[in-house]
Amino acid sequence: MNEAKGSLRSTEQKYKLFQQQQFTFIAALARCRENAHDKTRPVSSIEQSYTEHHCSNATDRRILHMFLDLCAELSRLCQRFETLHSGTPVTNGLLDKCKTLVSQSNDLSGLRAKYPHDVVNHLSCDEARNHYGGVVSLIPLLLDLMKEWIAHSEKLPRKVQQHVSEPWKCQEATAATAAQPSQTRGAWPWPRKRQRRQLTKGSLRPRGKDGGSKPPWRPPGGKL
Repeated sequence: MNEAKGSLRSTEQKYKLFQQQQFTFIAALARCRENAHDKTRPVSSIEQSYTEHHCSNATDRRILHMFLDLCAELSRLCQRFETLHSGTPVTNGLLDKCKTLVSQSNDLSGLRAKYPHDVVNHLSCDEARNHYGGVVSLIPLLLDLMKEWIAHSEKLPRKVQQHVSEPWKCQEATAATAAQPSQTRGAWPWPRKRQRRQLTKGSLRPRGKDGGSKPPWRPPGGKL
């Protein structure tokens, strides 16, 4: 559970950086919609919010990718939460809402994030009502649902909480194993390289008779 909470906090910090650039995000969406000749309809889906063919500059592309990356990260968190425990009707209902919101085909146009969120208040009346009110509300609503899921999950019996992180750890271990070809199941490990003996000052000194080494070679009847 602590790992899940840490992941959610990390995503929330990234969202705060994105939220500070909401004006840039709205301006980028407006230019994309103008280039696509689609300024009458509201932004109603994650797919519609960014189109590679209609993005006009690097700044717009960066902020729109930032939004899509956050949506993808929240989608992965939904899947991760689902594996943590079997859940209750309340927690399962919260996850179902999350999965519906983060679906690329979901209609976002009717979403509105209310107090304490102020993302809609930063839009003009026309922008909020007819164009961008839904797309700017998506991430705050998802974060609220996930926080609520964690709050309910922490109230579960201790026995269930202890079992919470085990399935995900097993998946991570499996993924780590799959990422290493030499350690895959049924595969023979690569032959290890012979370990070289570490040389020390003592090992570099010539050994005498007591050391067990042969004396230097002398020619017959001669001297060195």
